[in-house]
Amino acid sequence: QVQLVESGGGLVQAGGSLRLSCAASGPTFSRYIMAWFRQGPGKEREFVAAISWNSYTYYADSVKGRFTISRDNAKNTVYLQMNSLKPEDTAVYYCAAGSVNIRPSRTDNYLYWGQGTQVTVSS
Repeated sequence: QVQLVESGGGLVQAGGSLRLSCAASGPTFSRYIMAWFRQGPGKEREFVAAISWNSYTYYADSVKGRFTISRDNAKNTVYLQMNSLKPEDTAVYYCAAGSVNIRPSRTDNYLYWGQGTQVTVSS
């Protein structure tokens, strides 16, 4: 069982930056693919970024060049650095962990989910 706790959300003006963190419990963190998804008001949950056990990264087109995902296996933590934020980035951001890397942009690739952290970008 893996527990995930997100932090770092908040209110920021358009063009600003935020860094989200996701702390994971369990001894096998380094073996998991980790991802960030988000769910805006009235929208379905959508893929943002993922990072494999060996730090290969995947990004949604909408965030490519603005967001960076990284991981620190010694700290059991994955990060999402978000720059040049836009109002359309407003959402609850969820951290997810999966034991397989078949379809990293799909929610069904992931076994464990955090509770989410709110990110609000004002115009």
